[in-house]
Amino acid sequence: MKNFIWLVIGVGIGFLIAHEANNTRQGKLFFSDLDTKAREFGEAISDGYRKREAELRDALGDVADAGTDALGGTTRP
Repeated sequence: MKNFIWLVIGVGIGFLIAHEANNTRQGKLFFSDLDTKAREFGEAISDGYRKREAELRDALGDVADAGTDALGGTTRP
């Protein structure tokens, strides 16, 4: 419990410092740049996920087609 309290205090102090830094010109530039980089990172992760999902769906489709061909063009119920 003691560690949790220190964590909450640390997060609170960090929030206050970030809020005060955001009131300066350099702080606004820093947080704007950080926001842009975080969005780009999120988009890259999302794009990679979609590409990998498409690859897996294609691979599963190929396996299903091969299974259908192996059964002589019929599928099991």
